Amino acid sequence: MPAAPLEPKTVLAVDPWLEHNVDQIVHRHDLFRKWKDTIDTIEGGYDNFTKGYNKYGLHVNPDASVTYREWAPSAKEAVLIGEFSEYISWRCADTHLHPSQTDNWNRISHPLSKDQYGVWEITIPPKEPGVCPIPHDSKIKISMIAPSGARIERIPAWIRRVTQDLSVSPVYDARFWNPPADQAYTFKNAHPPQPKSIRIYEAHVGISTSELRVGTYKEFTQNTLPRIRDLGYNTIQLMAVMEHAYYASFGYQITSFFAASSRYGTPEDLKELIDTAHGMGITVLLDMVHSHACKNVLDGLNLFDGTDHLYFHEGARGRHELWDSRLFNYGHHEVLRFLMSNLRFWMEEYQLDGFRFDGVTSMMYHHHGIGTGFSGGYHEYFGASADLEAIVYLMLANDAMHTLYPNSVTIAEDVSGMPLLCVPVSKGGVGFDYRLSMAIPDMWIKLLKHKSDDEWEMGNIVHTLTNRRYGERSIAYAESHDQALVGDKTLAFWLMDKEMYTNMSDLTEYTPIVARGIALHKMIRLLVHSLGGEGYLNFEGNEFGHPEWLDFPRAGNNNSFQHARRQWNLVDDPLLRYKYMNEFDKAMNHAEEQYGWLRAEPAYVSLKHEGDKVIVYERAGLLFVFNFHPSNSFTDYRVGVEEAGEYTVVLSSDEKRFGGFENVLTGGAYLTTAMEWNGRKNFTQVSEHGHDGGQEFLRAHAVQVYIPSRTCIVLAKK
Repeated sequence: MPAAPLEPKTVLAVDPWLEHNVDQIVHRHDLFRKWKDTIDTIEGGYDNFTKGYNKYGLHVNPDASVTYREWAPSAKEAVLIGEFSEYISWRCADTHLHPSQTDNWNRISHPLSKDQYGVWEITIPPKEPGVCPIPHDSKIKISMIAPSGARIERIPAWIRRVTQDLSVSPVYDARFWNPPADQAYTFKNAHPPQPKSIRIYEAHVGISTSELRVGTYKEFTQNTLPRIRDLGYNTIQLMAVMEHAYYASFGYQITSFFAASSRYGTPEDLKELIDTAHGMGITVLLDMVHSHACKNVLDGLNLFDGTDHLYFHEGARGRHELWDSRLFNYGHHEVLRFLMSNLRFWMEEYQLDGFRFDGVTSMMYHHHGIGTGFSGGYHEYFGASADLEAIVYLMLANDAMHTLYPNSVTIAEDVSGMPLLCVPVSKGGVGFDYRLSMAIPDMWIKLLKHKSDDEWEMGNIVHTLTNRRYGERSIAYAESHDQALVGDKTLAFWLMDKEMYTNMSDLTEYTPIVARGIALHKMIRLLVHSLGGEGYLNFEGNEFGHPEWLDFPRAGNNNSFQHARRQWNLVDDPLLRYKYMNEFDKAMNHAEEQYGWLRAEPAYVSLKHEGDKVIVYERAGLLFVFNFHPSNSFTDYRVGVEEAGEYTVVLSSDEKRFGGFENVLTGGAYLTTAMEWNGRKNFTQVSEHGHDGGQEFLRAHAVQVYIPSRTCIVLAKK
């Protein structure tokens, strides 16, 4: 059935301010419908179209023969070569055929034939009945004659495993992955339900060890997953899993899109990791890089069949000048098959639950966001600057994933603020479930770099945290991997700097710098968590205030792993103060699980007091109070609240277990007074901590309100 046309009123019902752009939105939806109808008519729908990995690449047939297919329309000849092929003497008169300088593989014994669509194919019979002709994990390549007449050799585009031996060469070797049945991993656990409140732990397997080396999938499964579960995160976002040529690229220079990085182990090890996470009730998302590809030729997609324009746009349009990488031609039928099948492959083969799409801003605009600022004006999102082919691809990708996997989650990394990005395609949107609120971490870094505490503007902080499109869900975060990369540093290190080397032990003085740092670290994270979006993200290690920065092994640091690891020993040592930030992070997540503020309507902010540095708001029936003043604590401080009743403190950053001073504890009873205050129908008062007979308590007196300096509290109705 043809896709239904988009009615302008459907768009305007979502956002009336799009009135002057609705024709362009309808136009791009028409382009989407045209592609979807083509896929339905020619390919049989999303289900067939996104299973290209079952046709292309290497496949073992029931009789143990192997069929290999590759799309390379400009190649004149193609031969499958590898360790399986028998060496013969090179006495051929054809000058295009010559011995390799590094192997003795036969380059004529297994030629492929090409069909009318440029697809090359060969079926290799069994070595003997029931025996696969290509050994498991053996090296393999495709050797071709390019249009120029030169012989070129490439890694198969759909290969599922590649390995790298840096002692020999940085170039990857393709491997035929076909493990025996007793070595193939079998999934045991069902997918967890889609999180109602998404709390994401952004993680990189390679840096998830304290040792000076690359970590492994198995170590992550055994050591890191239990930490994530105990901290209360219900989703993992795995970075740098798709195979990438350069470790220091953080996984953003993809060479083999269907291969899980072999740096960390085998495909079976990754499957075990994902399955184990599912058994813990944790959703697993993959960092998906379809915004560009590594420009490598020998082990990437670049110049695959000897031409500049197979998977990518030719010329300048096919190159990203800042990333030094290739850009996909999203308007080509076979490129769409490759990319959409890539999504389906990871969902099926590895049982993933969704994706965080990297570089969406770069995809959606011809200028790629380079030298362009986004003020929020709607004229910036439409017209000549919009790359409709890329936007339509994202619409197709989201529509396909949500059609085939209704519980899947897709997240867009977009800094532009594109309207309708997180609105269903049927309503004129691009179809993502969430967008990253990328302005929030930038704000905190600027504050810590350039302003003293008494210069912080509560109104600006609240505006940045709440400035999002209503009805489009956002993932808020105080810092991610971006903020910790070399040239910058973690929030904790901005806050405490060199004193993290000398005063993080409980046996040393609790210096003003460390006390301030721990207090603000907790406050910033809870404020972002509860006010900034409909989801929350944390980069691994930052929950406990990981010091310093991230810097992968490279020539500039003598290939050091010193800053390419997570120092779990810091949080595991009971004498060190890192445990306070870790415990608060855990308590914060578990409180959200109980009260569900992320899945609630956006907060109502009743107070942003610049002089007092106080922020007050309500969300999910909870009352949040933050005092950012560097020195002033407040008594007799009235706090407005809409719902009358008796309230109690359910979370206080001032608890001793969080490194606080116990001036405000959890518990107590706080009755509201029926008098309008700060635009709310009632007010309540948070009482000062006192002593009575040696027992600590909170006085429930309406006349006494106490909000200590650099403290945040959360109250709930009893």
